[in-house]
Amino acid sequence: MRIGIGYDSHRLIEGRQLILGGITIPFEKGLLGHSDGDALCHAITDALIGALGKGDIGRHFPDTDAKWKDASSLIMLKQIVDDTAKEGFEIAWIDTVVIAERPRLAGHFEAIKLAIAETGIPYDVINIKAKTNEKMGFEGRGEGISAHAVCLLMRRNS
Repeated sequence: MRIGIGYDSHRLIEGRQLILGGITIPFEKGLLGHSDGDALCHAITDALIGALGKGDIGRHFPDTDAKWKDASSLIMLKQIVDDTAKEGFEIAWIDTVVIAERPRLAGHFEAIKLAIAETGIPYDVINIKAKTNEKMGFEGRGEGISAHAVCLLMRRNS
């Protein structure tokens, strides 16, 4: 077994779509990032990379590489999901939490899980939660959104 944790956060800005978990969520602001700024996919990707012992998301998808400018974070996640299988592991569980004062996210969980499952992570091993930060910190002031993810990998039987 291997366990990995991931974290990401991005500032909310006007003039950009809000993309979380691979879907566009209607909101007046979006997340600033070199790619699409999808903090949830970034946290999951980072958790998987950590469980594989392969560093962090910045090593694999540097913000200095023009290839990843405005790229879908689902593409990055898919690449690491494929690497996970190549290393002989299956994804046994993904647990996540998104911290955002607004927008309300619970109504989007099903679509998020379906989008993430398109990367090869089994739908039934994905758990998505959302919390507010009770108006504290940058999330609570509506300045940004953060996400945490934990994953469990199991060695596949040969």
